[in-house]
Amino acid sequence: MLAKSQFGLLRSYNVLLQSQITRCFSTTSPAMDWLTPKFAEKSKSPKGRPKMHTGGSMRGTTVVHGDYGLRMKDHDRRVAASSLKIGEDTIRKRLRGMNYTLYKRVSANIGVYTSGNEMRMGKGKGKFDYWAARIPVSRIVFEIKGDIHEKIAREAFRLAAHKLPGMWEFVKKGDPPVVGITKLGNGVTLESLKRARREVPLDVKNSLNPPKTASTSTSPTQ
Repeated sequence: MLAKSQFGLLRSYNVLLQSQITRCFSTTSPAMDWLTPKFAEKSKSPKGRPKMHTGGSMRGTTVVHGDYGLRMKDHDRRVAASSLKIGEDTIRKRLRGMNYTLYKRVSANIGVYTSGNEMRMGKGKGKFDYWAARIPVSRIVFEIKGDIHEKIAREAFRLAAHKLPGMWEFVKKGDPPVVGITKLGNGVTLESLKRARREVPLDVKNSLNPPKTASTSTSPTQ
């Protein structure tokens, strides 16, 4: 009886040890990253356009997590997940071997559907093609934080901007936010933008109206 109990304890110990050593195996697909949603779309996403905030929203236009960032400059657009992946790989290739952290501020969660050739007119017949992200103007896409010089971060973002569609600009932590396409600061405030008549920035005002220098005129001698 004692031998059976000892054998049972030894068997349970072996099972517990094996469960700790053996890695759990699952046939389900793992959770996807920022380029692919975890769940598929239940219905087709409309083509749509990126939302343009006109009420004074400045969300997503400044560097939050890192020290340097890459911001959309010219126009809102729909960027494919493959293009975002190429931009990420370009940054990581330039910063290989350095101590840094790369933050992604957007996610490709919009499905793009395309129709084949020789199909009748109408909507709603396309099949899923790829994932994309709707990026509004002045939105931060990538951020970098770490022991990296500003020139190196600027070079990495320049190489990534050549791989992405559109025009991009390099920003640093602490730079003023952007409302639409207008940068705050330099005499421009959110309150002045909400008025019907906007104020001219200080540098433009000084260039239009240069300061007058006092001149002394001599009267002719009689």
